[in-house]
Formats: sequence, C-alpha cells, structure tokens
Amino acid sequence: MKFPSPVSIKWIAELINAELYGNSAGEATGINEIHRVEPGDLVFVDHPKYYQKCLESNASFIIINKKVDFPKGKAILVVAEPFESYLKIVRHFRPFSPASKMISDTATIGEGTVISPGVFVGNHVTIGKNCIIHPNVTVLDYCSIGNNVIIQAGTVIGSDAFYYNTKKDREVWYKKMESCGRVIIEDDVEIGAGCTIDRGVSHDTSIGRGSKFDNMIHIGHDSVIGKNCLFAAQVGVAGAVEIGNGVILWGQVGVSKTLSIGDNVVVYAQSGVGNTLEKGKIYFGSPAEDAGLKKRELVWIKRIPEIWKRITQEKV
Repeated sequence: MKFPSPVSIKWIAELINAELYGNSAGEATGINEIHRVEPGDLVFVDHPKYYQKCLESNASFIIINKKVDFPKGKAILVVAEPFESYLKIVRHFRPFSPASKMISDTATIGEGTVISPGVFVGNHVTIGKNCIIHPNVTVLDYCSIGNNVIIQAGTVIGSDAFYYNTKKDREVWYKKMESCGRVIIEDDVEIGAGCTIDRGVSHDTSIGRGSKFDNMIHIGHDSVIGKNCLFAAQVGVAGAVEIGNGVILWGQVGVSKTLSIGDNVVVYAQSGVGNTLEKGKIYFGSPAEDAGLKKRELVWIKRIPEIWKRITQEKV
C-alpha cells in the first residue's frame, strides 16, 4: 500500500510508540510485505528467522521486536509487537468504511460501461470505459478495472487475502493480517462467473491485459498474472505467484504459493504446480513435470502388471 504522500518516519515512530534508530530524517512512501517491498517501504518482522531477509531487502524502514545491526541508510523501529504495529498503520491509512449504497459515490465509472442489476461497487473503485459488469458482481474498495473488461455474474473482485500471522503460544493462533492492497485488472480482460480474486495483503494482485478466465477460478493475494493468459475452469492460484505472459492453465490446475511460471507455459488439466516452471514448456501431473516425460512414465506404470506376471512366470 502506498501512502497518499510520503510520511515522516519520526511521525510513524510516534504513531506506533517505537524506538527509532538510524535514518530518522527519512520519509516512508508505503507499507508492504517482504515479497513485494520497494525502496521507501516499511516492512515488519517478528521472528529472528526472517530478520536478515528483511534487513537486506529493498525496504528502507523495518519494524522489528529487537534492536539489531542494520545497513547504513536504513532505519529500524523497535516495538514489542511488530504485527500489531503493522495493523495500526494499516487501520490509520486505510480504515474500514462501511458501504451505504450499492454503488459508492467515490467510485469512478467510465463512459459506455454497463453496470447490471445487483452489482456492488465499493469505495474508491475505478472502472474504465466500455466494460460489461454482469449481475451480482462485487467489486470491493480501491480496486481498479481497465477498459473493455467483461466480468460475468457472481464474481468477487477484491476479497481479503487468506493470510494470517501465526503464533502458537497465544490463545488465538491465527490472527488476520488485514488487507490493504488492491486488485488491478488491465484492459481487455474477461473473467467468468463465480470467480474470486483476492486483493493483495499490502501490495496489489494484478491481471494482465487480454487475459481470459473461465468460471470458478480463484486467484490468491499479491499474485501477478501476465498478459494474454488463458485459465480454464476451477484453476486455483495461491498467494504471491508470478505468472508470465501467454500462459495456459487447463481445468483444475492448482498452483502453490510464492513460485513463478514462465512465459508461454502450458499446464494440462488437474496438474499440481509445486515448483517454478521454465518458460515455453508443456507440463503435466502432480507434481507437474515435462508432459512428454510424464506420459512415458504413465505408459510404463500401465505395463507393471504385465512385467510382474512375466517375472513371476520366469521364476516358476
């Protein structure tokens, strides 16, 4: 999430009651999670396992629960509970605002766009020109939709991320990491019926220009889908996935979190993607592997009874 304008890190330290060390004259431009941080961003860390990764990331300011050494030019903000500080910042800059009508007065809708009955358009949503938004679609706060986009009935754009801060030494193990990111849908995208596209936790989930989705597809938080992709029904993509341009995922493909799929990859139906896939190849199976190799393996598996019968006969 980008702040409306750069914010003094001293002011942030006062807001969360933190001890500030390092570049106290700096200004934060936003808050982000470790997968998406950029220079000027705040990030939080509350486990020693991830200290070094955060300190060496692109983030300029780190909210942390212990005073540690850190790179020159950065600043650390030391608090007892970094996660609670993250929530306080999110709630300050992007507070929950209840809806009072089906289409918010703060939404912007372009010329020639058709909004069907039962559509909900939240606060600060932008919808471009010549779009068709079919009945009972929900577009939640701060999401952005380009021009010539078609969204079929019952789809939800911008639902909260399935993302929790986990601590098993407290009564409630999973505490919701409140989402302040957006969904960005570029021009000429088509999204089928009953799809769900989660907003980013603190960055954006984005769908590239010209991509086409079938029905009942789920895209997780902070995932970036390239241009001209084609996803068949019941594809599920987890959080923080990078998918290149021209990728085809056939029906019921499942993609695990924080991996990447290269340009022009094709994944056959019901495959499970658990690792990064190289560009320009065809994959199949679970775990997904080179489709040619996988098919040869299946041929040999089918021959196992025949081979076993032959071996036992030879022993006799």
